[in-house]
Amino acid sequence: MIRRAVLLLLASLLLCAGAGQAQAAGYRYWSFWDRDGDDWVYATQGPSTARPSDGDVQGFRFAVSEDSGDAARPRGQADFKTICAKTPSQDGKKRVALLLDFGTTTDAPPGETPPAPRTACAQVSPDATTAEALAAVAKPLRYDTNALLCAISGYPEKGCGEQVSKKQPTTAEKKDTAEDSPSLGLVAGIAVVVALGGAAIWQVRRRA
Repeated sequence: MIRRAVLLLLASLLLCAGAGQAQAAGYRYWSFWDRDGDDWVYATQGPSTARPSDGDVQGFRFAVSEDSGDAARPRGQADFKTICAKTPSQDGKKRVALLLDFGTTTDAPPGETPPAPRTACAQVSPDATTAEALAAVAKPLRYDTNALLCAISGYPEKGCGEQVSKKQPTTAEKKDTAEDSPSLGLVAGIAVVVALGGAAIWQVRRRA
């Protein structure tokens, strides 16, 4: 009886873990980032209001993410001197280095293939926003009625921040080498159940 109860509890725990993974939802969109030293920091303003300074590095990444904490960072080299090496400084202008990461085929909308990541050096007026810098080097851009950035350089052709199937893992989840395994908390819980169950069975046998 005790052994059967332990096995039933283990099965319930595994089923709950599977259900939790299946319920993870995400949204397909362009995220916007600021470069801070060697790290990417999720931007606190939208590209239409952010006003980068001369020498700043900013990035965009297209991916499926649950929220800003889950969002995938831009990939590739993000050094201002490298990106803007062929764009000499000019009086009355500022230079903004941009890294455009179009994401992976897994994150792409059905029927579309993401272009390769690329960099660009936008030379714009000193008061230009990030959106204006982006428009200078990565047209066509597409926005929705709420001014949400939907496409860079025409990618993707359709859609804007749509929710993806709950069965589709997010980019951050795919990076997790243990995505197909139970969580550490679950494993620990199972270990405790097994230990308690084994001890209970041993006690029963001892009394018998």
